[in-house]
Amino acid sequence: MYPHHREREQPIFSARAHVFQIDPATKRNWIPASKHAVTVSFFYDANRNVYRIISVGGTKVRAIINCSVTPSMTFTKTSQKFGQWADSRANTVYGLGFATEQQLHQFAEKFKEVKDAARLAREKSQDKELANTALTIAAPQSPPVMCVNGPEDKLFRSQSADITLSSEKERIKKMLSEGSICEMNLEAELFTLQDSNSKLVAALHEANANVEQWKKQLTAYQEETERLRDQVAELEAHGGHGPSDLLKDELTQSLEELESLLKAKDEEIHILQNKKAEYHEMEHDRDEAIRRLREMEMRNSELERRIQNSEQNLNNSLEDRDRMDSEIQRAIEILDIKIFDLNDLRQSLVKLIDK
Repeated sequence: MYPHHREREQPIFSARAHVFQIDPATKRNWIPASKHAVTVSFFYDANRNVYRIISVGGTKVRAIINCSVTPSMTFTKTSQKFGQWADSRANTVYGLGFATEQQLHQFAEKFKEVKDAARLAREKSQDKELANTALTIAAPQSPPVMCVNGPEDKLFRSQSADITLSSEKERIKKMLSEGSICEMNLEAELFTLQDSNSKLVAALHEANANVEQWKKQLTAYQEETERLRDQVAELEAHGGHGPSDLLKDELTQSLEELESLLKAKDEEIHILQNKKAEYHEMEHDRDEAIRRLREMEMRNSELERRIQNSEQNLNNSLEDRDRMDSEIQRAIEILDIKIFDLNDLRQSLVKLIDK
């Protein structure tokens, strides 16, 4: 299979990345599809005018990614080196982890370029089909075959309802896939906030312990300052000279050093109080992320319920179509019998006229 495709497909861009797929059971966790970085390439099939993303790896040389690019696909950057996109045909989400941010940016730009090319190719194909349809309509038509309008009309309506329900089902599945992607992004954001919250809690506990220690030191410094001030006042009252002046200078210098240290400790306490305010703000962000995650879970539940209802309606429509097919077949058999009887009657009338 792969050699045949390589003959008619040409690679237009390649990059190396770690490949992941979303867990089909939880729709949340990533499952590694490759043990190490593999080559992920964009291929163009000139015969079918189709763009595909293909990655082959493993000991058995199996296809890790085999995805046709459609105009509705979107490549989303979830971090500086990680991006993902959903493949509705394969009912999965692919994730790619790159070594550098530049490689991720190059792949995202190429994905956008290929998606635009796929959109133009689809528009050209639709225009060609419309032109062929117009030529077919303009061609001479064969005489219509006699049929029963009632059952045929019912069959047409049943098929139209079937197509409508299938389109609705695909649309809801796409919405559910996008909702799962948003939920995973919110969950990653929540994990980041929880990690930051843990670090801030640890820093806050350490800061509180340091504050208590600094308060004790501050009290001791204040007592020492008061004692030194008393000594300076006592020396000034005595008005002595000589060694007393030297002691006074030393005490004044010690007092200035203690006041500088006291000011530095006050600034540190102010900084810790600001960090405490930031911690409360992070707690608010975490609560907001949890609330948004719960809303997304409720939305996904609603989408799953709508998909189940659509599947039920689709099954009912299929049953109605089968029933209509049976009625049409029975009507055709009755018509065949009536036609045969009319033919016999006509032959009998011809024989009677000839006599």
